[in-house]
Amino acid sequence: MATEPCCISHEFHRVASEKPGHIAAVRATGGLRVCKDALERFREEPERFDFEGRRGASSFPPVYPGDECFSFADVLSAVFSLSRRIRAVLDGGDDPNLVRPQGSRTAGYSHGEQTLSSSGSLSELNGSPLTSRMPIIIGVFIAPSIEYIVSVLSILKCGEAFLPLDPSWPEERLLSVISSSGTVIILKCHPSCSTEVDWIVNRSGCSVLYVYVEASLKKNAACDLVCPCESKIPRRFCYVMYTSGSTGKPKGVCGTERGLLNRFWWMQQRAPLFGDDVLLFKTPISFIDHLQEFLSSVLTCTTLIIPPFHELKANPLLIINFLEAYHITRLTSVPSLMTAVLPYMENLRWMQIHKTLKVLVLSGEVLFLSLWKSLHNLLPGTTILNLYGSTEVSGDCTYFDCTRLPQIVDLELLSSVPIGIPLSNCEIGLVGKSDELNVGEIYVGGACLMAGYLGENNHGHPNEADGSSLFRTGDFARRLQNGDLIFLGRKDRIVKVNGQLVALEEIENTLCEHPGVVEAAATLYRTPNDVSHLVSYVVLKGSKVLSEIDISHVDGRHGNKELVSSIKSWMTKKVPPTMVPSYYFFIESLPRTATGKVDYALLPSLTSTARWEHGDERSYNNQLHMIKEAFSDALVIKEVKAQDDFFMMGGNSISAAYVAHKLAIDMRLLYMFPSPVKLLNALLNRKNLIQTSVSRNTGSAKRAKLHENMWNRSFGTTIGLQNISTSEEQLQVQAGVSIDNFSSKIDAHPPIRSIESSNDKSSFSVYPSTIDSHLPPTTGVTNSNESSQWGLKINLSAICSFSRCNRFTSVAEPNQNYVQKGCFSIRTENRKGCLQELWKVPLNSCVDASPLIVFENGNAHLFIGSHSHIFLCIDALSGLVLWEVTLNGRIECSAAITGDFSQVVVGCYQGRIYFLEYLTGNIIWSFQTDGEVKMQPVVDKSRNLIWCGSHDHFLYALNYNEHSCVYKISCGGSIYGSPSIDMVHNIIYVASTSGRVTAISLADAQFQVAWRYECRAPIFGSLCLDTHGNVICCLVDGHVNALDSSGNVIWKALVGGPIFAGACLSLALPSQVLICCRNGILYSFDMEVGTLLWEYQAGHPITASAYIDEQTCLISEQSSLCERLVCICSSVGSVHVLKVSPDIKERRHNQAGDSETPLVQEFAVMNLPGDIFSSPVMIGGRIFMGCRDDYVHCLNVVF
Repeated sequence: MATEPCCISHEFHRVASEKPGHIAAVRATGGLRVCKDALERFREEPERFDFEGRRGASSFPPVYPGDECFSFADVLSAVFSLSRRIRAVLDGGDDPNLVRPQGSRTAGYSHGEQTLSSSGSLSELNGSPLTSRMPIIIGVFIAPSIEYIVSVLSILKCGEAFLPLDPSWPEERLLSVISSSGTVIILKCHPSCSTEVDWIVNRSGCSVLYVYVEASLKKNAACDLVCPCESKIPRRFCYVMYTSGSTGKPKGVCGTERGLLNRFWWMQQRAPLFGDDVLLFKTPISFIDHLQEFLSSVLTCTTLIIPPFHELKANPLLIINFLEAYHITRLTSVPSLMTAVLPYMENLRWMQIHKTLKVLVLSGEVLFLSLWKSLHNLLPGTTILNLYGSTEVSGDCTYFDCTRLPQIVDLELLSSVPIGIPLSNCEIGLVGKSDELNVGEIYVGGACLMAGYLGENNHGHPNEADGSSLFRTGDFARRLQNGDLIFLGRKDRIVKVNGQLVALEEIENTLCEHPGVVEAAATLYRTPNDVSHLVSYVVLKGSKVLSEIDISHVDGRHGNKELVSSIKSWMTKKVPPTMVPSYYFFIESLPRTATGKVDYALLPSLTSTARWEHGDERSYNNQLHMIKEAFSDALVIKEVKAQDDFFMMGGNSISAAYVAHKLAIDMRLLYMFPSPVKLLNALLNRKNLIQTSVSRNTGSAKRAKLHENMWNRSFGTTIGLQNISTSEEQLQVQAGVSIDNFSSKIDAHPPIRSIESSNDKSSFSVYPSTIDSHLPPTTGVTNSNESSQWGLKINLSAICSFSRCNRFTSVAEPNQNYVQKGCFSIRTENRKGCLQELWKVPLNSCVDASPLIVFENGNAHLFIGSHSHIFLCIDALSGLVLWEVTLNGRIECSAAITGDFSQVVVGCYQGRIYFLEYLTGNIIWSFQTDGEVKMQPVVDKSRNLIWCGSHDHFLYALNYNEHSCVYKISCGGSIYGSPSIDMVHNIIYVASTSGRVTAISLADAQFQVAWRYECRAPIFGSLCLDTHGNVICCLVDGHVNALDSSGNVIWKALVGGPIFAGACLSLALPSQVLICCRNGILYSFDMEVGTLLWEYQAGHPITASAYIDEQTCLISEQSSLCERLVCICSSVGSVHVLKVSPDIKERRHNQAGDSETPLVQEFAVMNLPGDIFSSPVMIGGRIFMGCRDDYVHCLNVVF
């Protein structure tokens, strides 16, 4: 897959058509039996289980007897068939497997005023053309299965939106969601009994269309439906998922296809899937992560293993066996599930999961450091990604690759794994107090953002995304020193349970609807072992109501099992399982603050002595004690009695899995015998099920040790947010995530070095004292008198800087390359000169970067880095090293200076952009990108910005005063060359390796793309502006394009080979554009029309830019002609100085045919001992450049 998909339907059709015979999905019914056998075998003897011996003839994907395989051709055929059926029903047709509510008419379905036709087109609404339309919402009442996948793909193919309806939800929840969403048709599998159909059809008022995948496999007719991306009026969203809302009511999130594809494409770029990968479909459909589980498979021609979902839900330990049995290469999970199965994994080290599982994606909850350490030890070769997001942002918006964690832990005190940096095309901002720049609430924008909430705004229709809105998550984060975000918690009362957002207000509202409850409060209690439980505090009504519900033993402090059972049964019928509290405490009244609000902080203290009343305890033996101990450990409570119900005390499937593992029993026994005494009786009556772990022997000791290791780890503490209370006046938006002030206590650079010089120490008294360095000494240090004379001849009055391609910045006139600079004349006799080396400074590795020269107060400082990670500040006059810093990656790009000349900015290969103090080299702050930085940053002084691009395709605008990223934009490819700023038209131009030139308007604070131009060939060189404001682009295929400020082509030229460097322009040669080519030729083109003026053959490839000496003018003794010097460097190490006339047009006109006066002459040549890929800087006859002999050189032109 070379480019990002246009839509899910198109991409699936392409993939399925290319490899129709490849196995798309395996209904793993046979594999389930094998995995259960492996689990039973482990309880008898935890030794190796022979999965391979149980497989069928097929080697890939692994298939077991009883499994059912579906090829991509099968799935495509089923999608074609079902999508035609759905469209026919929506258009008013009938279907033999459609059941309508009584009294309904056969008619087309519509949403509001928008009626859909089979083509998906819409007429004008109220006389105005529509830019997007509301899709029809179609419910999918199917558990994770091949039928569910086919249903979703078919709905998307029809151009409508799907609504997952989780079969585990209670009826009231399902009916509420169906009603509030406006669902008109529901897809489901064939019912197990007729009454199941009756309640869905009759109570919901919706038609039900049955899905039969097998029946459509032999139908190969093509589908004539238009793909959604081809529709003239696109749908506003493609799915609706309900999440618990902060208002106490569930909210329908309208997700976009753009968001799903952006998440998929980012992951495919980050960790690509191939045909030999195998995925597992195990996440409930009410959790948004399930979408990427199956979309990643169907869009990459990857096999998806689909176990019977109800079995996995009942026994999560089976997941580990499925990983082993089917060689699963990628798994998505919530951390709490991995915590539950971790002991089982640790006891089965013979398994080969660590060899087959390539990527483990953890999301939905805080990933604590201790869990990562355990997983990393078990799966050392597995890439572990920690993702953060929510349903509103297409599931995920930031990520952290845990391979970077060891480096961060050495610098930061962490209890949890960072949530990292944004995904591609996602914008992350922090909003916090003005004095806390690195702490705040997370705001999200970009491609991941939802279209809106269903039923809110725009008369019930979700807002139409305009790309500029931000979603306020309610989550708080802190920015670490390296730019990653660390999750802190929430300020409101929304919590996460098993990876799903739960609004505590919704739980409280549902509790208060119970006839025996006056008021209620709900909290999330997290134990020191990181086990989370929902806890409810209930105030009961008077004795009359209590007698009506048959409760006789209730007082203000103590509850009753019957009452708990009544309330829990009430909740189970009202809300999803994840929202049912585990504990119920009955109190006289809820504590209040001075303002009358519930004081949630006092609630735990009111229940410290609360207990459930129980009957007399039976005498029990050692086995009963061990079972009660296992219950106690799993539920994290001090006392368990013989008759206590495991699930009434707060047990769930995850804690039940832990008990089943510790006792080595079938987890289903806990559901059948939920109390210790019942479970023991069942085990004693069925001795074949009780295992050695229920008796005192070596095996139990081993499991006890395993249990101790699991629950006694230091999981760290949760960071509170008691003091995060900000007013609107205090909030400050930071539109970036990868920035940070480096702590002063971190030694980011090695000792500073200087070199003794004869007479000129005083001018550098501001620098630290001389210390020995690990670098070899500088050679050829120049005489200070000669250096001073050179400085005087240049005669630069203002503070200014020079860098490659004749880029010039001045304090007096910022962002202007064409500023008249000091110039001195030298009279010559038309003879050649020569080059001599003044000094060279070692950098311990290749020096491909070009130098930055800064003049201030009579001093000249040179800044340059190398592949050795070393970055130096050198006295350009004498070659003395003033300071040295080691950065986190090799340096291949030139540095830049901020507009106030206080900070030096340089990028490195590891993707970090450093801001260094000009005088000392201390790291002030840095910004982390998601790719290598190989371009020279560009300063925008009027806005206090540094513009810099990266291999992650983004151009970033960094405010060097506020230490923040204020803007970023994707440029379609990696950015090698520097952008160029047109201050007249307020536009910045940037080019990428995709060949795209992007013009960004800087006219107002909300930067906008003015235009894009596709050159259709990569651009590696920097862009530059001529005196007319045209931008010169050099393409790698040899073309040179000149574009005006509106994106129109002014002229085009072609050279005889590839171009890897940017053009060179200067007022010293006012009508010429100099282009260096890899064929060894320097070309000069007319700036206005693009005609060739002259060319010079260097004899060797040139991959660096030319430089025009603007401070030197050569005047011949025989004429009054003024000639300029131009320097070029070949990749084999030769340095060429040329004489060029600035008035070349006039000379051509006046001396036509005069061959005695060449337009360009070679003046001097020198060979250095290494290759040169560094563009030179030439000032007043001195040339500065890097070389692959590991030195930066200073040469002098001798006239």
